[in-house]
Amino acid sequence: MLDNSILNVALPTIGRELAASATTLQWVTGAYSVVFGGLMLVFGALADRAGRRKVMLAGLVLLGTASLATMFVTAAWQLIAVRAVMGVAAAMTTPGSLALAFRLFDDDKPRVRATTLISTVGLVGLATGPTLGGFALTFAPWQALLLVNVPVAVLAFVGIRVGIPVDRPDDLHRDPIDVAGAVLGTSTIVLALVSPTLFVEAGAASALPWITAVAALVVGTCFVIRQKTARHPMLDLKLVARPLVSSGLALKAAAGLATAGLSYLATLQLQLDLRWTPAQAAIGMLPQVVVLIAGGVLISPLIARVGLVKAAWLSASAVVCGLAVYTAFGRIGYAWIALALVLVAAGMRVVGVVAGNNVIRGLPENRTTIGAALIDTASEVTTGIGIALSGTILAAFVPGALAAAAWSARQTTAFREAITYAGLALTLLSAALVGWGIVRGRAVDQPGAGGSR
Repeated sequence: MLDNSILNVALPTIGRELAASATTLQWVTGAYSVVFGGLMLVFGALADRAGRRKVMLAGLVLLGTASLATMFVTAAWQLIAVRAVMGVAAAMTTPGSLALAFRLFDDDKPRVRATTLISTVGLVGLATGPTLGGFALTFAPWQALLLVNVPVAVLAFVGIRVGIPVDRPDDLHRDPIDVAGAVLGTSTIVLALVSPTLFVEAGAASALPWITAVAALVVGTCFVIRQKTARHPMLDLKLVARPLVSSGLALKAAAGLATAGLSYLATLQLQLDLRWTPAQAAIGMLPQVVVLIAGGVLISPLIARVGLVKAAWLSASAVVCGLAVYTAFGRIGYAWIALALVLVAAGMRVVGVVAGNNVIRGLPENRTTIGAALIDTASEVTTGIGIALSGTILAAFVPGALAAAAWSARQTTAFREAITYAGLALTLLSAALVGWGIVRGRAVDQPGAGGSR
């Protein structure tokens, strides 16, 4: 989280020093996200077979090595390659962190506290990255920003070697790797992550984003057919259909969609409609940042009062309410925007922990890492969809006008209408996911549901 947020500050400097175009700079960040999202399921499946601790340690070595390689970067394509390798390392380590933390404890209370701590640390990195990066760039080259991963990787490597025991053979499984399923699954996610970017860049009138989206659907359908017919599927869809698993994934997806979409819309509205400067807009987004970081104190009391499943429902419902507030009243003034940011952030903060725990609780012990990978993949894909959906609606209402120095009254009205329709689309889609999640969650206690252990 720190690595991604700190790098964004350095993009203008990187562009100047490496003579990189805007499209090239987008791939500096995009290469990481696409590789990261595309390979999480594959490495999650591998870790459940070869050992979570082993894959995690290998990923940390790769992360540290790739970070050191930035010292020798002299061209934009080299940086893109380094970022892609770092995406591989992230795919190896991110699901493993949740899976290993989950396996350290046998009781839900310490599991929730551990997951909350992991989430809080990540959000602190996300929030402080721009400030730390801007300060560091005043006296250090931009390469130093990526070198921050090296001590983190070393610390994590030592901590895991010392503090986490080797995986027990009975906690793993020995099913053969489904190579065809791995290729189809990775291709589906990569296409699903690339197509939203193309919609925002090229616009809905271009054929390329539509071709990419259709390809994602076709390849995704082939992946589902393969997983249903393979003797040893990479992702057993019967496990995904378990009530706790499908419910948790739907709620996590809704939270990712809402948070990304609202952040995108609110940031643009503060600058383009309310005419705030970028610095003022950053301050205007602080309610979201504060709640995301400090909201961890809500999690344990809420779970103690209503339980994990209902806590997930309530927090996901808060996300939908926040979007509804923004859609209905966001055009009136900043106070309503701030309220929407607080509601969505509070809901996302809780659902991020409890839905993740529910997914892993609903899976067999030898499938925990791919469960964690599913959680991250669902959030990664819906984050891209949220931004793409919002960007496409804005482009339809205000074609080519977002970069204009001054707007006419007609353009301002069109922008406000676009904000309302984009908010409505996000609200309806998030509500559908939350509704599905709640319906599936109600089946947990039914006989034969197979939802929990």
